[in-house]
Amino acid sequence: MICIRVPATSANMGPGFDCLGVALDLYNYYEIEETAGGLEIIGCEECYSDEHNLIYTSMLKCFEVLNHQPSGLRIRINSSIPISRGLGSSAACIIGGIVAANELAGGKLTKAQLLEIANEIEGHPDNVAPALLGGMLIAVQDQGKVHCDKIKLVTNLRFCALIPNFTLSTKEARAVLPDKLTYGDAIFNISRASLMVTALANGSHDLIKHACEDALHQPYRSKLIPGYEEIVQKSKELGCLGVFLSGAGPTIMVLLQDGNNEFTVHMQGFLDTMQNKWSIKELNIDNEGMIVTKTRD
Repeated sequence: MICIRVPATSANMGPGFDCLGVALDLYNYYEIEETAGGLEIIGCEECYSDEHNLIYTSMLKCFEVLNHQPSGLRIRINSSIPISRGLGSSAACIIGGIVAANELAGGKLTKAQLLEIANEIEGHPDNVAPALLGGMLIAVQDQGKVHCDKIKLVTNLRFCALIPNFTLSTKEARAVLPDKLTYGDAIFNISRASLMVTALANGSHDLIKHACEDALHQPYRSKLIPGYEEIVQKSKELGCLGVFLSGAGPTIMVLLQDGNNEFTVHMQGFLDTMQNKWSIKELNIDNEGMIVTKTRD
């Protein structure tokens, strides 16, 4: 049996559309083993418990690369990452699946090779790279290859995820994006994505609020999230360092400095006045990424 832990991720990070992502200490756990035959998936909703399950299809992709054919599989899921909320639930499934498949087939593939397979499935390296490798990463694609580099962040920084009770699919969130962008929008985002990296790496907290600004996706996706503008404004009033849409949304990610102990209490009170229900999770950066917690016969 292969036991795997995979962290949640927050991609895009404001202006870093499809290139900036961070792993967070919210986890999915998977126990996967070969059986005498058939497919058994335990621990998820019935609609996901078939051959279309993303963990299973990701395993098949990896098995194809390794030329390995299991007689049967049992997949047990213990999930804490909410689905379709912009916290990398799909990336966690993909990473869990391909890592398990690799381990069952003898562990022949390197992390770099696993990342290539994961990116081929996901299509967005800013989610799968931090889920696999941990930390905050810049990840880019070039002719099917993924090149990434980890950013060393200051330690006195906390992430606060504001998670609504409604979902937003990546497909829907992609559909609202414009087909063309202006030269000005490109400059706007390049400058702020660069500032995001330096501000977080250098601890320049006063610059983070400017670095979170975006012209490529947040202005369009925010319209799909009831109460978005009010929540962002309230976060700023409560002294956050910055705020941005997590992944494709609808989760809103807030950056806080250690010592801001009043934010959660006051923000939850404000969220309770909103039409939809919202929950808050205070999170830290996960620097390990995916880990195989146990391998046993």
